[in-house]
Amino acid sequence: MCLAIPSRVIRIQDMNATVDVYGARRDISLLLLPEEVALGDFVLVHAGFAIQKVDNDAAHEALKYIKQIIEETEEDEL
Repeated sequence: MCLAIPSRVIRIQDMNATVDVYGARRDISLLLLPEEVALGDFVLVHAGFAIQKVDNDAAHEALKYIKQIIEETEEDEL
Protein backbone atom coordinates (compact mmCIF):
# COMPACT_ATOMS: atom_id res chain seq x y z
CA MET A 1 0.00 0.00 0.00
CA CYS A 2 1.17 3.52 -0.75
CA LEU A 3 0.25 6.76 1.01
CA ALA A 4 0.66 9.91 -1.06
CA ILE A 5 1.25 12.98 1.09
CA PRO A 6 0.57 16.41 -0.41
CA SER A 7 3.93 18.07 -1.07
CA ARG A 8 4.44 21.81 -1.62
CA VAL A 9 6.44 22.83 -4.70
CA ILE A 10 9.27 25.12 -3.60
CA ARG A 11 11.46 25.14 -6.73
CA ILE A 12 10.83 24.48 -10.41
CA GLN A 13 13.53 24.01 -13.02
CA ASP A 14 12.53 22.74 -16.45
CA MET A 15 10.55 19.53 -15.87
CA ASN A 16 11.92 18.98 -12.36
CA ALA A 17 10.90 20.40 -9.02
CA THR A 18 11.80 20.34 -5.37
CA VAL A 19 8.97 19.65 -2.95
CA ASP A 20 8.75 20.09 0.81
CA VAL A 21 6.74 18.23 3.45
CA TYR A 22 7.35 19.27 7.06
CA GLY A 23 10.90 20.33 6.20
CA ALA A 24 11.78 17.16 4.30
CA ARG A 25 12.78 18.12 0.76
CA ARG A 26 12.87 15.90 -2.28
CA ASP A 27 13.66 16.42 -5.96
CA ILE A 28 10.95 15.08 -8.26
CA SER A 29 10.01 14.96 -11.92
CA LEU A 30 7.06 16.83 -13.41
CA LEU A 31 7.05 14.77 -16.62
CA LEU A 32 3.89 12.79 -15.78
CA LEU A 33 1.87 15.71 -14.46
CA PRO A 34 -0.89 16.64 -16.94
CA GLU A 35 -1.29 20.22 -15.67
CA GLU A 36 1.16 23.03 -14.98
CA VAL A 37 2.26 23.81 -11.45
CA ALA A 38 3.55 26.97 -9.85
CA LEU A 39 5.60 27.66 -6.75
CA GLY A 40 3.45 27.01 -3.68
CA ASP A 41 1.18 24.47 -5.39
CA PHE A 42 0.68 21.06 -3.82
CA VAL A 43 1.21 17.80 -5.70
CA LEU A 44 1.00 14.09 -4.94
CA VAL A 45 4.25 12.25 -5.60
CA HIS A 46 4.70 8.58 -6.45
CA ALA A 47 8.06 6.96 -7.21
CA GLY A 48 9.71 10.34 -7.73
CA PHE A 49 7.07 11.71 -10.11
CA ALA A 50 4.36 14.27 -9.44
CA ILE A 51 1.17 12.51 -10.54
CA GLN A 52 -1.56 14.93 -9.50
CA LYS A 53 -1.99 18.55 -8.51
CA VAL A 54 -3.95 18.94 -5.25
CA ASP A 55 -6.29 21.76 -4.26
CA ASN A 56 -4.66 23.89 -1.52
CA ASP A 57 -7.57 23.48 0.91
CA ALA A 58 -7.60 19.69 0.47
CA ALA A 59 -3.81 19.57 0.89
CA HIS A 60 -3.89 21.58 4.12
CA GLU A 61 -6.70 19.40 5.50
CA ALA A 62 -4.83 16.19 4.68
CA LEU A 63 -1.60 17.54 6.21
CA LYS A 64 -3.50 18.53 9.35
CA TYR A 65 -4.75 14.94 9.79
CA ILE A 66 -1.33 13.47 9.03
CA LYS A 67 0.30 15.77 11.61
CA GLN A 68 -2.33 14.74 14.17
CA ILE A 69 -1.63 11.04 13.55
CA ILE A 70 2.12 11.61 13.89
CA GLU A 71 1.67 13.49 17.16
CA GLU A 72 -0.65 10.82 18.60
CA THR A 73 1.79 8.06 17.58
CA GLU A 74 4.68 9.90 19.23
CA GLU A 75 2.65 10.33 22.43
CA ASP A 76 1.85 6.61 22.48
CA GLU A 77 5.56 5.77 22.19
CA LEU A 78 6.45 7.81 25.30
